[in-house]
Amino acid sequence: MWIETLEPSPLREGLRLERTPEPCVMVIFGASGDLTRRKLMPALYNLSRERLIPAGFTVVGFARRPIGTDGFRAAMLDGINQFSRSRPVQPAVWETFARGIHYHQSDFSDPDGFHRLRTLLETIDRERGTGGRRIFYLATPPSAYPEIVRQIGAAGLAQPSEPEGWARIIVEKPFGRDLATALELNRQIAEVFREDQVYRIDHYLGKETVQNILVFRFANGIFEPIWDRRYVDHVQITVSESIGMEGRARYYDETGALRDMVQNHLMQLLSLVAMEPPVAFDADAVRGEKVKVLRAIRPIPPSEVDRYVVRGQYGPGSVGAEDVPGYREEPGANPESRAETFVAMKLFIDNWRWADTPFYLRTGKRLPRRVSEIAIQFKRAPHLLFRRAAEDLEPNVLVLRIQPNEGISLRAAAKVPGPTIQIRSITMDFLYGLSFGEEQPEAYERLLLDCMLGDSTLFTRSDEVEAAWRLLTPMLEAWEDGPPPDFPNYAAGTWGPEAAHALIEEDGRRWRRP
Repeated sequence: MWIETLEPSPLREGLRLERTPEPCVMVIFGASGDLTRRKLMPALYNLSRERLIPAGFTVVGFARRPIGTDGFRAAMLDGINQFSRSRPVQPAVWETFARGIHYHQSDFSDPDGFHRLRTLLETIDRERGTGGRRIFYLATPPSAYPEIVRQIGAAGLAQPSEPEGWARIIVEKPFGRDLATALELNRQIAEVFREDQVYRIDHYLGKETVQNILVFRFANGIFEPIWDRRYVDHVQITVSESIGMEGRARYYDETGALRDMVQNHLMQLLSLVAMEPPVAFDADAVRGEKVKVLRAIRPIPPSEVDRYVVRGQYGPGSVGAEDVPGYREEPGANPESRAETFVAMKLFIDNWRWADTPFYLRTGKRLPRRVSEIAIQFKRAPHLLFRRAAEDLEPNVLVLRIQPNEGISLRAAAKVPGPTIQIRSITMDFLYGLSFGEEQPEAYERLLLDCMLGDSTLFTRSDEVEAAWRLLTPMLEAWEDGPPPDFPNYAAGTWGPEAAHALIEEDGRRWRRP
């Protein structure tokens, strides 16, 4: 077994990379919502706790509710106590952090509210030394994005107010509903912000295991030479969830799995696995190679969508020995909903490296397990010397586990001890937690820190968003124009509809059981 047991881990020696930004202000629009309480404030608190952001860092919550600064601070402390990876809250750290938390009440369409925000930010610059450095975080429903961006521009907040200042904007997903809406949103943002000021966030790219894909591929000379169509039989990317809607059925009715998961998370994973080596590890080089992959994916004509793409919706079933309702019985769901909770597809990348190598992608709700992984299955040895001893031997598979049990495993063949030649598959494992001995930071911690530092490598560029939508929009249009699907078509607690299994089995392959 390829397992490290280290105490304390020498692999962590010298790894603390001090990247402390200058003091800045983060204005969170929609600050009274769940994203701020569950993700953003716990991430910022942990950055403060680890001294990765300076004492002058300041948060301004911008929302409609009349809760005041004291009420906002209390709500954020409650959220950190519930959702931070580092609990309980350290009083001394919280006291210092809380001094930089303010609340600003205003409607998003009120110009006076934004002019008052400008006055507040200028006061913070003087009192906390933030020097006109500002981040605007859109933690609102996407429908509010255009109005907030317009008001920021009208109030003169999109340009630095001081010589050493800067202004950046973080935009949450979903970024558009299709190609046309994504193009329009890019146009609206570009009227106020330059592209280098825009940080389109996908929290998947902040996960340590996702970032490790590039390191694993390009820092190890033994893998890159065989990372192509000559040696790889196919690639499987699975992002499955065992949970249901958790109160999000009304949102999901308007979105579905293709928009919610495939357009961003799965396309990001595919591009990282398939991209060419960048000339440098910087934002433009890395993102440029990812865009090339997305543009090289073979388009699926609307008439052939059903041949390459399977959609599903879960019905009643059992997950983890617990009986659960079907999607249409979830609170807030349309009882005749056509929203897909499962998508599987087969894609081809028409370039020199990957021509004719299938990439199978799947994602879904109410599947048996929560797991995100990339499995690279290699071709069988061309001449198996030990055919009789290994009739059922499975091919080599390299698995990059993103969550849970983060790590990497490689399946290989080995001789069973004994006087005769018998061969079995064995697995060599690398586990992050065991090797490095420290809890991994949350994805938002890395991404928020990168934005403060002006590093956009792990954020999505406008042409990258558009390339993904250009591939997926014909699928959405074909579904809209076609007859209603026969939903539900898979039971909760199973691995999706039968058609998803047929999609890969007709090629003589089968889905992995994570």
